[in-house]
Parts: sequence; structure tokens; C-alpha cells
Amino acid sequence: MLILGIESSCDETSVAVVQDGRRVLASVVASQVDLHARYGGVVPELAARAHIECMTPVMTEACRAAGVTVADADAIAVVNTPGLIGSLLIGVTAAKTLAWLHGKPLVAVNHIQAHPYAVCLDSDIEPWPCVSLVVSGGHTTLYHHAGPLQMQRIGRTVDDAAGEAFDKVAAILDLPYPGGPSVDRLARRGNPRAIAFKRSAVGPEQLDFSFSGIKTAVLYEVCGHDLSRTAAEMADDRKADVAASFQEAVVDMLVANTLRAAESRAVDTIILGGGVSANGRLREKMAEAARRRGMACHVPPLKYCTDNAAMVAGLAHVMMRAGLVADLAFEAKA
Repeated sequence: MLILGIESSCDETSVAVVQDGRRVLASVVASQVDLHARYGGVVPELAARAHIECMTPVMTEACRAAGVTVADADAIAVVNTPGLIGSLLIGVTAAKTLAWLHGKPLVAVNHIQAHPYAVCLDSDIEPWPCVSLVVSGGHTTLYHHAGPLQMQRIGRTVDDAAGEAFDKVAAILDLPYPGGPSVDRLARRGNPRAIAFKRSAVGPEQLDFSFSGIKTAVLYEVCGHDLSRTAAEMADDRKADVAASFQEAVVDMLVANTLRAAESRAVDTIILGGGVSANGRLREKMAEAARRRGMACHVPPLKYCTDNAAMVAGLAHVMMRAGLVADLAFEAKA
């Protein structure tokens, strides 16, 4: 089964062609990082306009790279939730148009549900049952999976997402956007034990996350409690120590809750997904912690960590086989 997938939930325009839910024939992503960098974050109106400009050339390139046409696809898959509503509408409109023109079935895919499936791309692993951590700029959530379509939320952030905390700390340290990679790079030069930022776990099972406190702690560390200083006044070595200590604390919280979730659900497999799963320290510490406990840890290749249409088309194959086909009346939902 050949599925053409479309992803436009935030600031990447992506189209992919995937065979039988696993084999990626083409995956093209147009990033908007340069567009939003001057604003220090994604501007929804600009993101939607960029999707309009990029959708046709990205789709043309994906079909060319895969050696297929839209007419060759057995179905059209698209992310319809969650995300920026203006951005989602561009992808949903494109998918509905193609499905109507070519008489193809439509599959409406939840963006968050697709992230854990990314570990299955170009792979034969069957990780279910498992626990997944989906961690990005907008989400930090733990799920228990009985299968690729059966997922139950068991932990979440009660305030900021981890990726949002990375972006805010990058701004405090006067680092360039996007903040996650910038903090990761600077942290490699610092001492992760230089500053003892507090680790916290909340919720009845201690599976929920809270990152607002550590974000404030970094602000006070850099600027003082009276906010009279700036990162420009801080020595480079000290900035690196702050970045490393912050990153280490966030990673420790992510790893601890994920392991606690796996043990509480009696599963021996962990999946990472979402943009923050590209963080080198998180990948390293999660894999090592899982190994020590005799668990398997699956992390997507870097190209499938951030938003991409390959994971959308891959999961859509599973949905098609389960009879989960949408009609032209389905809607985008933020």
C-alpha cells in the first residue's frame, strides 16, 4: 500500500511517500526556522502563509524523489490535529483537494500519535506494548501503548513543555533560535553538575512534569533576583555551565518519569518521539538508563524526530488496515 502523507501542523511543510507503512520512498521537509528566527519563535500568520507557498513545490519534489505521481497513491494522509489552526488548514485543504480530484481515501492523523510510530520507519521493529515519551516545544506527555493505535495518556506537563523551557532558557542566555539545539551545543562545553537545579515530579503517580520552576531558577541564576543583570555580563564558561546544568536537570526529569511509567505499566520497551528527542544528552541518558534496567529504548533517526510527513503516512497505513478512513467533512482542530 502506497500512502502520500502531508504534515503542516506548525512550522515545517512536509510531504512523504511511504510503502506498506514502513519503507520511506521520499520524505521532504521545508523548514521555516530562518523565517521565524528574527522573532524568537513561530509567528502563526507567517507560518500559514509559508505553508501556502511551499506546499506545491514540496509535494512535487516528494513525488519526483519517490518516482510516483499522486494518482499512484492508495490513500492521502494528513495531520488534522493538534497544531496551529492556520497551518493545519493548509495541509488539510491540500489533502482534501487531492483526495477529491483523484478519488482517493483520506486518513486524518493525530500528530502526537504519529510521533511514536516514527521508530518503525525504515525498520522492522515491533515495539508494542510500550511506554512513549513525546517531548517537543508544545508537548511533554507520557503514553502507555497496547499497540500503534491504542495509547493512553499517563503523564503530562502541568505547565510548560520541555521544548518551551529550552526556548525560554536560550532567550535568557541570549542564544539564537531555535533554542533547543542552541542550548544543547552550549551545554557540551559546560559542567552539568555546576549548578544543582531542582528536579521535580508531580501528580498522583509522580508521572507528571513541571518545568516552570527550573525556568525561573535559570532566570535568577543569570539575571539575579532583582533581574539587574543580563547574560552579556556573564563569562562564557559560566553560561556553558548554566546551559549544561539546566539541560541535565530537564533530561533527568524526563528519564526518571519515563522509567517510572514503564515500570508501573510492566513494559520493557520505551519510545522517544518529538523534536526534543533529537537532544543528544536525552538520547544518551535514556538509552543508558533503559539498558541498566534491561529495557529496550527506541529513538527515531534525527530526521524523523521533528515534524515530518513520513511518520504520518506510516501510521496512516495502520489506520487504513483498521478501517479508520475519514470523509471530506473532517476538520482541522487546534
